[in-house]
Amino acid sequence: MRVFKNAWFGRFAQKARISDNALRRAVGCAEQGLIDADLGGGVIKQRIARPGGSKAKGFRAVVLYRKGDRAFFVYGFSKNQRGNMREDEEAQVKRAARAILDLSDEQISRLIGKGQLEEVS
Repeated sequence: MRVFKNAWFGRFAQKARISDNALRRAVGCAEQGLIDADLGGGVIKQRIARPGGSKAKGFRAVVLYRKGDRAFFVYGFSKNQRGNMREDEEAQVKRAARAILDLSDEQISRLIGKGQLEEVS
């Protein structure tokens, strides 16, 4: 299972002190069928605990996800910052999911080289 974060999410995670291990745990939960919200079209929402805190008061991450294959963390927010994405945002993310989940390994490598994606270690 390959896990990535886009440049925006990487900055968000760094500022929020969300570790790569926390991202891997969120994907691990999804792999076990523990998905917090399935928005359809390869888009899920997973909760991530604040460092030293619980998931309930933590962060929400929007993940483009294909079980057993790959996951892309593309957007995150604090639960106390906003409740959900707007309908237009959700539709936009679903459109992006179709393209991003079908990227070849070569295309992903190029995006990593350009700094637009980072593979979660």
